[in-house]
Amino acid sequence: MLTLAAALLLSPVSMPIELAAIPAPLHGTLLTPDGQTRAAAVILPGSGPTDRDGNSPQFGIKAAPYRMLAEGLAEHGVATLRIDKRGINESAAAGGAEADLRFNAYVDDARAWAAEAAAKTGRPCAWLIGHSEGALVALAAVANGDDKVCGLVLLSGAGRPAGAVLREQLASLPEPLKSQADVALTELEAGRTVANPPPELAALFRPSVQPYLISWLALDPARLAAAYDGPILVGQGTTDLQVSIADAEAIKAAQPRATLVVWDGVNHVLKAAPVDRAANAATYMDPALPLAPGVAEAVADFVLKTR
Repeated sequence: MLTLAAALLLSPVSMPIELAAIPAPLHGTLLTPDGQTRAAAVILPGSGPTDRDGNSPQFGIKAAPYRMLAEGLAEHGVATLRIDKRGINESAAAGGAEADLRFNAYVDDARAWAAEAAAKTGRPCAWLIGHSEGALVALAAVANGDDKVCGLVLLSGAGRPAGAVLREQLASLPEPLKSQADVALTELEAGRTVANPPPELAALFRPSVQPYLISWLALDPARLAAAYDGPILVGQGTTDLQVSIADAEAIKAAQPRATLVVWDGVNHVLKAAPVDRAANAATYMDPALPLAPGVAEAVADFVLKTR
């Protein structure tokens, strides 16, 4: 039996990391294995106020999937840098004004974090593990090549442009709001701002966020995947209420060299969950529920076999 001191020596080592950025530094957590670091990765968060652990306290989300994934990968010798994106948590001061934010800011940050993860772990490059919207960030980050990125792991990522996803989500709106939303999206997709969005749609189409939406709507994840010649793992759960198997298959169809892994009974926050919406959503609020079996193992296996 291990003594407490011995057990502590075998534990992964966690340390805060600060990355220089404008207008303020970015922050993250580096978790290194207790033994040899065999690979390094950066975990890129999903949309909204999602922090480095995968939580959104404002919405009661505390499933901590990124922290659990990092811990699972450390058991296999994979070091991870999980991050607070600009504007969120400890990186709040780096957010700047909403009207000045563009999707490419997250893309540039992902590249910088990859270089930092490689430098801190002594590896030649780092993997980008993008979850949800973070998968699109990862794909965009390698669009022009980056020798500090080993490859991509795309978890629960959309396979269609954001406009298609938003139209699907807005399909239940009553008329005339539905038609007005479609007109607004069409204008933004064309690179034009919308002067007077309906008050009922202000949360989505407020003027200050429209430049960001224009930069986001222009990206097609399938097209980006098709253009990338590095290794890609696409991981998708069958009980994901936000992203479908069809999205994962779209990425695979666009880039046949990608490896597709489907986890039965796994939801958007990478936990074992039923199809029932209420029970599924409850897993988002349960910090004690572990990561679904097989998720960390599949990611580690792919990363270590394709180094």
